[in-house]
Amino acid sequence: MPAHLDPRLLRAFVTVAAELHFTRAAARLYVAQQALSRDVRRLERELGSELFVRTTRQVTLTADGERLLPYAHAALQAQDDLLAAAGQTRPLLVDLNSPGLPTPRRVLHRARELAPGHELMARYESGLTGAAEQLLAGRLDASFGRFAGLAPALRSGLGHQPVRYEPMAVVLPEDHPLAARAEVPLAALAGETVYAGAGNPRTPEWTDLARSLFEGRDIALAPPAPLAVGDEEFQRIMARTRHPILAVVDFPPLPSTVLRPLVDPVPLSPVSLVWRKGLVHPGLDALRRAAALVAEEEGWLRRSPECWLPDRDTAVMAVP
Repeated sequence: MPAHLDPRLLRAFVTVAAELHFTRAAARLYVAQQALSRDVRRLERELGSELFVRTTRQVTLTADGERLLPYAHAALQAQDDLLAAAGQTRPLLVDLNSPGLPTPRRVLHRARELAPGHELMARYESGLTGAAEQLLAGRLDASFGRFAGLAPALRSGLGHQPVRYEPMAVVLPEDHPLAARAEVPLAALAGETVYAGAGNPRTPEWTDLARSLFEGRDIALAPPAPLAVGDEEFQRIMARTRHPILAVVDFPPLPSTVLRPLVDPVPLSPVSLVWRKGLVHPGLDALRRAAALVAEEEGWLRRSPECWLPDRDTAVMAVP
């Protein structure tokens, strides 16, 4: 017998036992069916006994599975009680990047509805790379952003859950020749110099995405601008340079500018919920449930054939 059992394996077991269906159980746990099957098989190997009889038509508990089930429930209930007690003494710190971005804010609001007994507090780090270092140091608990854009050393210590493919847009001075269009084809930006955060140490994942988008399209990446802190300073710097700004369709409005979606193709900015591996907190559980619910309701993870997304992001966002 093993010296200890991973509670995740026990939770996989009791969820499958409740559903007697691996696909439905995986949906309840917000994991891929293959990952759930691996966890159940690992538990069976560690215990040295088969817990389920699996056929193409049904899943049933074995006698050993029936005997284990009440003990697994008791162990998980004890863990939940412990986590609830810990969660009441420490809030979950959630980075929303920027006060004006609605995607993280909507997920946080739903999580607060799902877990009214726990404190989930917003923070603003402005970029996932900047937040990732805080996550790994334990000064933040969760953030949002482009997970594929993080350095491998940062990704190795973090978990993520895809949340949304955000259509990208461009912010233009209101007197720009392209401002009269309802949509801006990417080809129309040829010859333009577009600002995408170059030089900002907190957001290199965004600049990298822009560089991939601009490559081969004769769109220049604007050189670094002075790092502006706060909306007023950002607006002042951008008004002086007058460069179009690469953004997303939900970007908050700026004075004397217009926001226009990009098309032909529609470029996508992939957003994941990101947290420190090994973090156990009931608030994080609520945040993950909220992200899955809102994404499903809004169709945030559906992509049209006319979209653009780098292969690296496609692969990373396919991982549950």
